[in-house]
Amino acid sequence: MFRRALMAVAGLGIAVGVLAVGGAAAPTVSITSYGLTEVTWPAGTTTGPDGALWFTNNWGDSIGRITTEGAVSFFKDGSIVSPRGITAGPDGALWFTNGSSIGRITTGGAVTTYANGAVNSPTQITPGPDGALWFTNSGGNSIGRITTAGVVTTYTDASIRHPWGITQGPDGALWFTNYGGNTIGRITTAGVVTSFADPSMSNPQGIAAGPDGALWFTNWTSIRIGRITTGGVVTSFAGPGIVEYPDSIVAGPDGALWFANQAG
Repeated sequence: MFRRALMAVAGLGIAVGVLAVGGAAAPTVSITSYGLTEVTWPAGTTTGPDGALWFTNNWGDSIGRITTEGAVSFFKDGSIVSPRGITAGPDGALWFTNGSSIGRITTGGAVTTYANGAVNSPTQITPGPDGALWFTNSGGNSIGRITTAGVVTTYTDASIRHPWGITQGPDGALWFTNYGGNTIGRITTAGVVTSFADPSMSNPQGIAAGPDGALWFTNWTSIRIGRITTGGVVTSFAGPGIVEYPDSIVAGPDGALWFANQAG
């Protein structure tokens, strides 16, 4: 089901976990899956400006769109290769990470890709506070920035090692996970990088801004959910038998954090 279905509640994964903030009770949910042979290893999903959900069809080398009624469309282009992360941009289009380039697709399906010699296996992408898109350049051990006009800049630092997840923080900076460095990173829009380490961090992967003003992230190998304040204070939460190799994480409309449990 993981390779061929779209999970309608909390992302694309085998199982879904919920972590309440401040002791809030987890709500009862129902899950509907939409299985299609054309859907092969969906990797990222986001809400589009047209009210539909857009996703990267990683093994299908295409971008997908699904309405809340379950109607699915696919957009293919020779330049789309193993797309992964996707987000809604400030220009009304969808932006995605793609092989060794960054892609843009309009809601009408027009695709543009932007290549740059420094872009290597980009993973996740998010809008920045400066009107540009920011992405983790995993193969290049750097953080990338692309304007809506397609101008790419990459920022390197000795602490950046195979960065994975990225999100905009409440402090006006971008926060990212260093999967290969076992740290959480912060980068300003001017490109200044700070790294935060903690013994509980082990292959951190997904990251999201929480409703409490902190950043929440998944520790894939240590099987924990982490929280880091903008001042760098780290707290780790274990859930034996519940948290099983967590991957992506997102803040839900119920004030809790929802995460994909890859091995659960």
